[in-house]
Amino acid sequence: MPRYHNINGVKVQFTAEEETARDAEEKAWADAAPARALAELRSKRNRLLAETDYLALSDSTLSDDMKTYRQSLRDLPSGKDTVEKCENATWPTKP
Repeated sequence: MPRYHNINGVKVQFTAEEETARDAEEKAWADAAPARALAELRSKRNRLLAETDYLALSDSTLSDDMKTYRQSLRDLPSGKDTVEKCENATWPTKP
């Protein structure tokens, strides 16, 4: 299916070189999807860890439940190598 530019209101078909370049851009975007999904997962995980960081200070003692929760968050990205695995991750419940 041909692609087109809109140049000053005129529909102009892509050249073969533009088609090739666009195909490469789309492939690169698709290939990077797992990395973007993992980055999003880690970002959310980091926010959740930050919410409980004050509990891990040296003048505070973490409960076993909180230790397990925080460890589960740290372990969450492990093995998440596809978009589906990242999107379907099972998040631990905060005690």
